[in-house]
Amino acid sequence: MTTDISRARLGWEVGIVLSLSIGRSAVYSVLSFIRSLMTAPLSEQATALNPSQADQAIWDAIYRVFDVFFDLALVALVIYLLWRPAQSAFQRIGLNFSRFGRDVGTAVLLLASIGIPGLGLYAISRLMGLTLQVQASELDAAWWTIPLLLLSAVRAGLLEEVILNGYLFERLGSGWRVLVAVAALRGLYHLYQGPAMALGNMVMGLVFGWVYLKWRRVMPLVIAHTLLDVFAFVGYPLAAPYLP
Repeated sequence: MTTDISRARLGWEVGIVLSLSIGRSAVYSVLSFIRSLMTAPLSEQATALNPSQADQAIWDAIYRVFDVFFDLALVALVIYLLWRPAQSAFQRIGLNFSRFGRDVGTAVLLLASIGIPGLGLYAISRLMGLTLQVQASELDAAWWTIPLLLLSAVRAGLLEEVILNGYLFERLGSGWRVLVAVAALRGLYHLYQGPAMALGNMVMGLVFGWVYLKWRRVMPLVIAHTLLDVFAFVGYPLAAPYLP
């Protein structure tokens, strides 16, 4: 009976965490994709990275800062839920700097293995009409634009990797079914960009999940994800004018 209650409590906990974070974003992503299908061909549509939240630059910055704050509060929530009396959650999921050099090396390898094929997938899927055009953010809106984009990249790395890998694997187990389910959730979260990019992110989820289950460290995943988003948020706008 205690086990049944425990499982029921765990189900409610995971459901609440996902409803407040990645799961909610996945639902809106699916709805956005359905709406796109009903509007026009995907090749004729566009989606923006870090869209503006206010007409005035200062208010846009204020909203962005609070968005980052509340997302990091969700990261703090799952770390709190994973905490054990004899072991901190940071140590449990490997979110620390105890192996920083090795973590950076792993992150760079992940960046190369995921980022370069990801660029090719985006280009091919655009030619095939399976992906919306990703519009770059303007970098010259204000002096704080780039620092806020870098902060958003860190936020995305922490939010997605701590919840998808650190939290869900610790709560649900390390079987292949959980690995596929977590990777599929990552894909759904990016479906608003089109099915090809959702599939690419699912593959990324499989690779990242395997790395976490092998070493039980989320830090290299956070670093790799942050670097990927730095290139997407800052590098892509700089390169966009020169791309076909």
